[in-house]
Amino acid sequence: MSIPDASVSGVVTLKSEYERQTTDRQTFLDRAIQCAELTIPTLIPPLGHTKTTKYYTPWQGIGARGVNNLASKLLLSLLPPNSPFFRLTIDDYSKAKLAKDPSLGSQIEQGLAAIERAVQNEVETSGIRSPVFLSLKHLIVGGNVFVYLPKEGGARVFNLHNYVVVRDPKGNVLKVITKEKISPASLKPELRAKVEQAEGEKTKPDKDKKDEYEETIEVYTVFKREDKWIMYQEVNGQKVPDSDGSWPIDKAPFMALRWTAVEGENYGRSYVEEYLGDLVSLEGLSKAIVEAAAASAKVVFLVAPNGMTRAKDITEAESGDAIPGHVDDVHALQTEKQADLRIAYEAVKTISERLAYAFLMNSAIQRNGERVTAEEIRYMAGELEDALGGVYSIMSQEFQLPLVTRLLDRLTKQKRIPDLPKGIVKPAIVTGLEALGRGHDLNKLNTFMQGVAAIGPNAMAYISIPELLARFANGLSIDPAGLVKTDQAVQEEQQAQQQQAMQAEMAKQGTGPAIKAMSDQVIAAGQQGQASQGPPN
Repeated sequence: MSIPDASVSGVVTLKSEYERQTTDRQTFLDRAIQCAELTIPTLIPPLGHTKTTKYYTPWQGIGARGVNNLASKLLLSLLPPNSPFFRLTIDDYSKAKLAKDPSLGSQIEQGLAAIERAVQNEVETSGIRSPVFLSLKHLIVGGNVFVYLPKEGGARVFNLHNYVVVRDPKGNVLKVITKEKISPASLKPELRAKVEQAEGEKTKPDKDKKDEYEETIEVYTVFKREDKWIMYQEVNGQKVPDSDGSWPIDKAPFMALRWTAVEGENYGRSYVEEYLGDLVSLEGLSKAIVEAAAASAKVVFLVAPNGMTRAKDITEAESGDAIPGHVDDVHALQTEKQADLRIAYEAVKTISERLAYAFLMNSAIQRNGERVTAEEIRYMAGELEDALGGVYSIMSQEFQLPLVTRLLDRLTKQKRIPDLPKGIVKPAIVTGLEALGRGHDLNKLNTFMQGVAAIGPNAMAYISIPELLARFANGLSIDPAGLVKTDQAVQEEQQAQQQQAMQAEMAKQGTGPAIKAMSDQVIAAGQQGQASQGPPN
């Protein structure tokens, strides 16, 4: 797929290319605005919005609750707090070389663990979680988001209003152009002079204009894929000095994320779009019920025009007052729509339950009833988490791996971690889909051990306790090093206990019999060793 160019007066600028690409983006942006209107309207505002725009207020809140809940679950799964979401692994060929020197292999594992902790510390201290949470909400509602990771600090998030992207048929990004508005005061003097000259002193402040910090100009940034990634910026067709940058193809400083990839399309589809019908129905029914409830709550009395009771007396009467009149002259106006509202209420309840399941809300886990067991709740929670399997697989490849690669590259350039050998050490994601797989393995292991216990104590003789402990630790994502004892350590402890028992026996019976018993044990052990080695040559 070729990258189309746009030209203005024979000069191709980033602004002209950006405006040309907005045509392809418009359909996806309109859909995203519609989805945001029923969930979080300010997330993807309507076209032409300003700081004084009055946003639509939904008649129901389940859309916003669902988006925030699903984004929170994804954030905790993709970036778990105080726990690395990846492991640095070594290929099998390099492991075979290291196996000849166990001490060297242990040192390398410790070094890789230190690098993992450094990356995790960067995530915790650089403020990456907040923009990632915002990015996840954009993906859920709009289906697309662009995230830029600068040389230091947190990440920058661009919604669908502020970037265009071109991909090849396989979905690989070829070109991205972002648009942002900044104050002219933040520009360098030489560039600001060019901008003011190009705009005819438009941005130059004077007494008749508002403050220069309230003025804004458009800055366009491009990321192009050639034999490497190339970046530069333009302001009013003028290239920004010192804005050039380049990175290897596998170390891009950005992520153009999609929730659902559609073949042949440059943009993705959102999760909310899949349930847009339910949200539209719920919005209409919620509005009808609220308005009908408000009408029903309005108190109006009908007074017979020829009766002896006067309407003025009823209107002006205070609570507890006595007025002249007849009870048959006054009737309270009723809508008599209870049956119709009941149908609407049942429909709202059904749709709300479907959306609660879709957005993995806790209200969907526990059914109505008094006798709900904890095992039932755990089973339902596991089913809901399994529903994210497809999302985890996409996020691990398009979000987590690029994030780890970028952070490793950034920390390496800052000399905070050593250079990693290319092609030998690779990051492997251990959360999300991988964590779901380990969770299922752990459930199977628990079921297996329950079956072994049911057979009887003799069955445990066929179970390898060290291997069992290792599998339990892997299922819970716990590093068993230093926690689970090795076979050698267990044998040494058993020998020490036997020696202590012998010493106690020697002190109790005297040295003679104890020394004879010890020599008998040594002779017996030697005979067993010779028998295991076979006859001498």
